[in-house]
Order: sequence, then structure tokens, then C-alpha cells
Amino acid sequence: MSMSPTRILTRSAIRSDAVALAAIYNQGIEDRIATFETRLRTPEDVEQALFSRPARYPSVVAEADGAVRAVAWCSEYRSRQCYEGVAEFSVYTERAFRGRGFGHAVMAALLQAAADQGFWKLVSRVFPENAGSRRLLAGLGFREVGIYRRHGRLDGQWKDCVIVEKLI
Repeated sequence: MSMSPTRILTRSAIRSDAVALAAIYNQGIEDRIATFETRLRTPEDVEQALFSRPARYPSVVAEADGAVRAVAWCSEYRSRQCYEGVAEFSVYTERAFRGRGFGHAVMAALLQAAADQGFWKLVSRVFPENAGSRRLLAGLGFREVGIYRRHGRLDGQWKDCVIVEKLI
């Protein structure tokens, strides 16, 4: 039996996705390669985080066979008016579906949704050892701007972050 999904569909995230999104995000927390967060999130936490923000900040999912497999969202970069066209983004893919096009699909959809909302740039930070995310973002035209050294601690260890950006 093929491990490939028949088709990857993208759409805006909805509140009923919260259970799946919490599970995917929690895998990112557990794997310790994608976020400084250490506290697992409940579906209610995810619902509050994604749906209490202004509608201008899109959240999208990628699904196959009726199940959500990846999520990407935008959030405020800085509150100053000069940055109103810049948003931070996050992207997470379910473990078993990494490297199979879900991250690419959800990020391509997020880039379009962000452009539709008037954003001109997306930025984020990636752990240097997260080769999969770095490949994904490079393939979508993100540029690595530099490295924040000792940007934060994770499990008592200092972690660097690669700064990425894309003009859209």
C-alpha cells in the first residue's frame, strides 16, 4: 500500500480543527526541534491562540483523506505601525507526514493568504538543526538572514535561531 496521500487540500483553519492542531503542535514541542515551548497545549489553548487574534492573521491547514496533517499561521510581528505589513509565521506538520509535501502545501497557502491580507513580508526563526524546516523554507524562497546566538534556553541548554524572511 502506498504511503502517499491521494491529494493534499489546503483551507483556512476552523475551530473544530483544534484537537488535531493541538496534537500536531504538541509533537513539535515533544520533538524539541521546532519551538522553545515545553508545556503541551490543550485543544482549548490552541483554539484561544488561533481564533482570538484579529482575522487579518490567517491560519491554514493541509489535509488528506479528511484528516488535518499540517498547520501554519501568522501572528503579529511588532505593534508599531511601520511593521503592519510584516507578520511572523509558524508551521508544524504531523510526524508521520513530514517530508511528504504537507509543509510545502500549507506554507504556500499561508503565503497567499498573507498576501491577500496585505502583508508584504513573513519572518520567523528556525533552530539550526531543524534541517527539514530549513529545506522547506528555502524551497519556498525564504532567505536566511542571520543567526540569533543564544536566543533562548530549551531544557537548560542555550539554543541559536536562524532568522528567515520572505518578501511576498
